Amino acid sequence: MPHFFITKENVQNNTIVINDKENYRHIARALRARVGEKLLLIDENQMQYETVIKEITNNEIICEAENIYASKRDLEFDLYLAQSPLRSDSQLTIMEKATELGIRGVYPCITDNCAVKENVAKSKVEKWQKVMYEASKQCERAKVPTCFEVNSLENVLDLDFNRVIVFGERSTEQNLKQYLSKNPIKKGEKILVVIGPEGGFSKREFDFFKERNLPIISLGDLILKADTAVTVALGDMVYEYQG
Repeated sequence: MPHFFITKENVQNNTIVINDKENYRHIARALRARVGEKLLLIDENQMQYETVIKEITNNEIICEAENIYASKRDLEFDLYLAQSPLRSDSQLTIMEKATELGIRGVYPCITDNCAVKENVAKSKVEKWQKVMYEASKQCERAKVPTCFEVNSLENVLDLDFNRVIVFGERSTEQNLKQYLSKNPIKKGEKILVVIGPEGGFSKREFDFFKERNLPIISLGDLILKADTAVTVALGDMVYEYQG
């Protein structure tokens, strides 16, 4: 069932009027939806509406809600990612998969071994945000995660998080299961996961993490590409909490 974002002002009792140009064009023109077809809509209050199309005019789509309920497509803790941007399709994959895995936001960070120049990364933020928006629709996310402006790793680590977890390919002390068995994730906790570039974190950055007493977690003995490491790390975080 196609999934689209609306606002509460579009809803009048069980009738929902879709009249913004983007949704109208996508539903009526791209999908060529017809009267009687079903749409899944969600508003800013995370309420979902299972609807059926009743009428399509030249500028509006009128739907009737058959079922209304609170969205469950969310984590019980706030998961954020600080990550060194990759080139081209690899970064788009990260944005898509991070969205599917329930991330609240991504902080693109310029690191010592970053594969992308800072000015190039800054020019990509809008595109990365769009990918997260489209991925949110595809996986029925109630809230679209945020792609924050490009920043330094040091500045991001100064932000307000309950804890920061670094995943590294060397100088690791323990795996995630071992760490979380002693430090379980709490409901509502705000956690930042930090993952480096293809070349890994520099010695200076590892020393910086150690100065801050940040846990450095291993993803195992296999060598993973940076985009794979992001998917595995976030997936493991979600699994360990729900398991």
